[in-house]
Amino acid sequence: MIKIAVLDDYQNAFQQIVEVGKYKGKFDFKVFNEPFTDEKEAIVELEEFEALFIMRERTPMTKDLIESLPKLKYIMTSGMRNKAIDLETTKKKNIIVCGTEINSNPAAEITWALILGLIRNMKQEIDNMFQGYWQTTIGFELKGKMLGLIGLGKIGTQVARIAKAFDMEVCAWSENLNLSHANEVGVLPMSKEDLIKNSDIISIHIVLGERYKDLITKKELDMMKKTAFLINTSRGLIINENDLVEALKDEKIAGVGLDVFDKEPLPQDHKLRFLPNALLLPHIGYVTAENYTKFYLQMIENLEGCLNNKPIRVIS
Repeated sequence: MIKIAVLDDYQNAFQQIVEVGKYKGKFDFKVFNEPFTDEKEAIVELEEFEALFIMRERTPMTKDLIESLPKLKYIMTSGMRNKAIDLETTKKKNIIVCGTEINSNPAAEITWALILGLIRNMKQEIDNMFQGYWQTTIGFELKGKMLGLIGLGKIGTQVARIAKAFDMEVCAWSENLNLSHANEVGVLPMSKEDLIKNSDIISIHIVLGERYKDLITKKELDMMKKTAFLINTSRGLIINENDLVEALKDEKIAGVGLDVFDKEPLPQDHKLRFLPNALLLPHIGYVTAENYTKFYLQMIENLEGCLNNKPIRVIS
């Protein structure tokens, strides 16, 4: 019987989606609902397992961790890309790593939840409603405003199309922006500097790599309109968090909407939690019943393929 650890299942979704009894005698599942306090704890807890089911970029699969798990043969991750897995080490140890499909539309949808929440002051108004107040802020309209997209891939394109439905102007920049695609979508290509200076809302939709780490720092925040909002549903490290906190404290920008952070879960005492112009979500952009069902069922399908010497969705 294969021993499988299901990691970081914060909502205890695995046992709601998977009919565990169906695999009795074949797979022995153990679900971990809380993140490990440190790597030492992870090593102790996981040393008996042959397979790990992991959520992308939650528990890091580092060289030390992988090398400390003598029985580990398979890692199944959500998504077909996971920078938190040391693939060189898995290759050396002949550990098979497989991924899953992922729906991109939930990230676009949560982007608009953040945008609408910010421009109509929903956090403040909801909080004030519970305290007995009525209409305490004045919001803004989207029509005619400029949305600047950093990245125009699958998610950025969906965000752009929704902006068009609101009668917004849309511009985009990335280092490899496809100009013909931008033209098809009706998006104006811009330089990074012009986009930052002219946009009323800036939304980030690029894949984190070395070239995009600290893409938004004090320099870029100072260039933004004082009335502008910044949205990040991509990866926390794209924005310099310390510079962002200072800009929000000094009201150099109107506000920020974040679904991603440098460190996740976000520490209880993190400064971002106490800023009134920060609308924060706990990285739920991809957290939908449809995605989770796809993740967990395909992880099992992947593992069964490996056991039959016919691995699928292999990440190399």
